[in-house]
Amino acid sequence: MRKTVFNLLPFLAALLVFAGVRAGIANPGAVEKIYSGGLYPAIAGAVSALSNLFSFSLWDVVWSVSVFLFLAGLAGVVLKKFGFWVFLLRAGQAAAVLYVSFYMLWGFNYFRQPMPERLGWAEVGDRKEVFSEVLDTLIFEANSNHCKVDASEYKIIDSLVEASYRDNGINLGLGYPAGRRFPKRMLFSSLFIRSDVSGYFGPLFNEVHINGFLLPVDFPFVAAHEKAHQFGIASEAEANLAAYVICMGSDDRRLRYSAAIHMLLYFMNDAYRSEGYHDYLKKIDAEVLDDLRKRSAYYDRFQSRTMGKVQRKANDMYLKSNHIKKGIINYSQVVELAILWHGGAGR
Repeated sequence: MRKTVFNLLPFLAALLVFAGVRAGIANPGAVEKIYSGGLYPAIAGAVSALSNLFSFSLWDVVWSVSVFLFLAGLAGVVLKKFGFWVFLLRAGQAAAVLYVSFYMLWGFNYFRQPMPERLGWAEVGDRKEVFSEVLDTLIFEANSNHCKVDASEYKIIDSLVEASYRDNGINLGLGYPAGRRFPKRMLFSSLFIRSDVSGYFGPLFNEVHINGFLLPVDFPFVAAHEKAHQFGIASEAEANLAAYVICMGSDDRRLRYSAAIHMLLYFMNDAYRSEGYHDYLKKIDAEVLDDLRKRSAYYDRFQSRTMGKVQRKANDMYLKSNHIKKGIINYSQVVELAILWHGGAGR
């Protein structure tokens, strides 16, 4: 009887968390107050303090070992070292523990109130007019902040991103420090760059991951984006806006340039089929355009269409399963948030 109860505990815990998830989806205000604004900052502080004792990614190690054990388990079943139902039970228990850990340690942030709602942002008037104004602003920011970024400067850049979160995070409703953020290089950078993954946040160990093949000009924005997740911002669009606001709020040109070109790319992609697209293009300085062309060519060298398609599909399913209705399109929804920000919320 005791053994049966022990075997069922992970599944019972998962059922309780599932019920909590459904309740959270229906009550974002309660999630905001109880979890995101209450429990999570303490969780982030404790877990990040522990994980930052290690210079390597704990999550990369855990998922790698998990894949190995899963394959070893399948081999054990085929070789009849143990029964299929024993393997299925252990795999189910492991999945249940992972499910519970994910939501308790970070995942409930997916169900908090949207940023415009929790910060009381008002809608803009003429969306087309504000879009044009913001795009002109982004072009000016990219042109005026153009500079070179070197990989040897990552440590100081990271400290500048942290300083800007401390100084400007209040504009996004973020309380500082909310844990410790120490960027770690992905153990499998060469694999992930082939599927266009520049960085990711590991929620189980509160780890910020950066791809080792990332171009230096992208480092400030990507680091700020992944740190936004560590602050409890789950939406990719909101994390993109946070990265822009934090980097642009810095006095350092390297952060401002990285922020400007990333947001500029989102807006230019939105403007691509508009009549004024080529007029906007002409306003961008030649040296900025050259950077963007070289950047595109650099990443194209690594891309695998198959791996990229698989990764995008997996990420799309993951986001949709966590109440991000647009899936990977959520990244580009930063355009609407930036319009709200420049239209009055950030002034």
